Order: sequence, then C-alpha cells, then structure tokens
Amino acid sequence: MRQKINDDSQLPWVEKYRPQRLEDLVAHENIINIITNLIDNDNLPHLLLYGPPGTGKTSTIVAAAKRMYGASKYNSMTLELNASDARGINVVRNEIKEFAGTKQLFSKGIKLIILDEADAMTNDAQFALRRVIEKYTKNARFCLICNYVSKIIPALQSRCTRFRFAPLLPDQIRGRLEEVAKEEKVPLTEDGVEAILDLSCGDMRRVLNLLQSTAMSNLPSTSTSTSTDMEIDGDEKTTTTTIPVDETAVYLTSGSPLPKDIDIILSSLLNDTFRDSNTKICNLCSTKGYALVDVLQLLTLKLCTMTGLDSIPLGKLLDGMSQVECRLATNGTEEKIQTASLVGIFIETRQLMEM
Repeated sequence: MRQKINDDSQLPWVEKYRPQRLEDLVAHENIINIITNLIDNDNLPHLLLYGPPGTGKTSTIVAAAKRMYGASKYNSMTLELNASDARGINVVRNEIKEFAGTKQLFSKGIKLIILDEADAMTNDAQFALRRVIEKYTKNARFCLICNYVSKIIPALQSRCTRFRFAPLLPDQIRGRLEEVAKEEKVPLTEDGVEAILDLSCGDMRRVLNLLQSTAMSNLPSTSTSTSTDMEIDGDEKTTTTTIPVDETAVYLTSGSPLPKDIDIILSSLLNDTFRDSNTKICNLCSTKGYALVDVLQLLTLKLCTMTGLDSIPLGKLLDGMSQVECRLATNGTEEKIQTASLVGIFIETRQLMEM
C-alpha cells in the first residue's frame, strides 16, 4: 500500500490516496516510462498533457516533479497555477515570468511551472506565454495540462511534447478501488464494484468520490450485517455494523437510474400505448427523482446493445433522442413535455417498423 499523505487527516479520499510516486500510477505505462527516462537523463522537454478528467494528468506531473526535486525542494522549484487562479496576460507577464527568470541560491537544476486547465487561459495569455517559454527555456520547463487540446493555440502545441491520457480501463481501476476500500474498511460487494466502474466512465476521481459518498451514506445500524466492529468500554459492549456498498446503494447515492428501472422504461416504450408509457415514465421519474437526461443516456446504451433492431429504426430513435437531449441542455424546456416527445419518437418508430 502506497504511503498516504496523512493517516489521521480528514482529506477527501481523492487527495488522501493521490499517488505520490510515478510507480504508484495504475495506467499509461508508456507515458510514465517516457517521462521517467527523460527525468533520469536530465532531458525533460516542455510538456502538454491532455485528456478527459480523472485520468491522472495532474498526478503524473506532480509525482514527476517530486522525483526531480525531492519532497524538500518541491515547493521552491515548482510553481502550480490552476483554474482557481487568475490566468490573464498579467499573470504571465508578472508571476510566471518572475518565477521562471530567477534562480535559487542553493538549488541547482531547472524549475518546473505547471499550468493546470490551461485550456481556460485567454488567447492573449497564451500568446504571451509563447514568448516566455522561449526566453526562459534555460531556467525552466513548462507543463500545460488541459482537457481539450483544441483550445490550446498551435504555437504552444508546437513547443511542447504532447501526451494524451485516455480514460482508464475497468481492469486498471478495479485493483486501486478494492485497495482503497480495504484500507478504509468499506465492505464492497462485487455488484457494487461493477456499478462504480460503469458509472465512473474511466474517471478515477469519480470512482473514489463515489466510493466515499456511498460509504458515508450507509449509516451504521444495530442490525446484523456483513461487517461488524465491537468496542468494549468498561462493562459496556457496543456493536456497530456497516451496510455493504452494493449496486443499489451506489446507484441511489449517485442519483443515476437503477438498471432495472431503465429496463422497465425501455419495455414500456417498446410495448405500451402512448398514454400508458408517458404516464408510467413520468411517475417513475417523479417518484425516484430521476433526471430525464440520465435516463436518455442509459437508454442509448441499452438500444445500442440490443439485438434484432435494424439500423434504420435504431438510427431514427437515436436521432430523435439526441434532439430531446439537446432541447433539455440548451433550451431549459419542461421535462414532462420532453418525456412526451421521447414517447412519441418510439411510437412513431414502432409504426414505421409495422409498415
């Protein structure tokens, strides 16, 4: 088990179990090996790390910096700026330029400037940064981190070595998930693991947040359960039980529709009349607090894995559902109206198939 930041801290699990060394990262072995070799050979270039959230971009460069400088010199040799800081042209001209242009009296080597969420920087700031990178290459290296590389101007992209961080695979996440659950003494069932993996979509940050929130929502009770802790204080004997983190608990905590409810909705859309299907879906979403946009996403996955559905009706359904989702996202329309629209799309497609 990797060393935690502080065993007694009340940090969120995402920070508590953030990898402190490059060897602790669970994915992107090729990228890790390349960066490790560059560091060991004192040949680190400017870097551009991009990819979806929660894939290890920030953890990778922070662990690399600690490998370069050690824990004692990390703070003095590294400048971290993220989306919570101002990142206009003045920051580039003043703070970044001042840090990159000065040398430490008792420290040798190049400095490292980490610009997290660099795609949020203004174009003026990016153009100013281009010249700063060229001017202070002898003293410092820059690492830009972003989700969307298309928002980084080509002039900056050409000055950096680019690495894409893809979403993590379930097999890469599973070991770390079970490791954290064991360390925190969280009883985790197999269907609970699968539910977390399905909802995370390759985002390790979301995995740990979902595990922690689900574990915290399962309040201790006095009934018999899988995990039991006994405390003896004098003559008193207290039994505390913990409810296992299973599939139902994970879905209820995340607010995502349960798979069995999605099956009920899909069956109704494919078989019931317009009025019955619309009433059933509205009542189900209202009773359980489901958002229609979440229902649409899970319905899409179900439809794409169905056998026996021809490409023409499938394409018509997906096109209609995408329009419903677009209206929900951009126009702020009433969900009940869009639910009726969703049912109408299925009814129209069913009639097309019967012709």
